[in-house]
Amino acid sequence: MLSAKSLFQEILDDDESFRLFCSIAAGGESQGGWENGRIAALVPPGLRELAPKVARHGADEDKHGRIFNALLKQRGLQPVAVPYETDYTLLLERRGIGLAHERLSREEPLTERDVIVYLAHSRVTEQRASEQMRLLLKHFAGHPVLGRAVRMISRDEDNHLAYCHEELLRFARAGHGRTIQYVLRECAHAEIRVYRDVSLAVMSHMGRVLRWPRAKAAALAAGIHAMYAYERLIGWRRMVSLEQPVLRDALGGTALPETEYA
Repeated sequence: MLSAKSLFQEILDDDESFRLFCSIAAGGESQGGWENGRIAALVPPGLRELAPKVARHGADEDKHGRIFNALLKQRGLQPVAVPYETDYTLLLERRGIGLAHERLSREEPLTERDVIVYLAHSRVTEQRASEQMRLLLKHFAGHPVLGRAVRMISRDEDNHLAYCHEELLRFARAGHGRTIQYVLRECAHAEIRVYRDVSLAVMSHMGRVLRWPRAKAAALAAGIHAMYAYERLIGWRRMVSLEQPVLRDALGGTALPETEYA
C-alpha cells in the first residue's frame, strides 16, 4: 500500500535515491540562502530594520543545506548534480516569481515593492516547506538518523512562515494590501504548477533509481495530478491568506548552528 511514510522510507533505505533526495534538498536550501543574503544586503534605507530578519532567514536556509550535505557525508555519499527539471527554486525564478537573480546580483538597493514581492513569494514557498517538513516530522521525528534534522528544519520553516505573515500584515496596514493580495495570488498559482512539475520529475527519477513497476509509477503520478487539481480549484487559497502568527518576531534572534539541533 502506498503511503507517504512507506515511499520516503524506500527512498531513505537506498543510497542512490537518498543521495538524489538530499542533493535536491541541499541545492534548493543553499540557493535560498544566497537569495536571502543578497536581499538583506539590498534592503532599501527606509526598511533597514528588516535586514537582520532577512539575513537570519538566509542563515537558516544555508544551515539546512549544510544539514542535508552532512546527512550524505554520514553515509559516505557525495552530492550529485541536481537535474534541471527538479530544481524548484530555479523553475520558479524562470516563471518570473520572486526576485530574479540578475536583479539581486546588481549593487542596486531594492524598492519597497521588491521587498513586498520577496515576502509574498516567501510566504507561498514557506507554506509548502512548512507542510512538507511537518509531514516528515509526523513520520520521522524519532528516526535515529533523520530525527534531529527533521525537528530543527521543521521548526525553522514554521518560524519563516510566521515571519512572512507578520511582515506582510505590517505592509498591509501601511496601505499595501491590494498589491500584496495580487502578488500572493500570482505566486500561489505559479507555485502549484511548478510544484506539480517538480514532483513528477522527482518521482520519475526516483522510479528509475528504485526500479518501480509501471503501475506504481502511474499511481504516484496520478496522485500528484490529483493534488494539483485540488490545489488549482481551492487549495491555493491557503497560500494567500494572512493572519497574525502566534509566535511574534520569529526571526528576531540568531540562527542556531547545525551542530546544536536537537
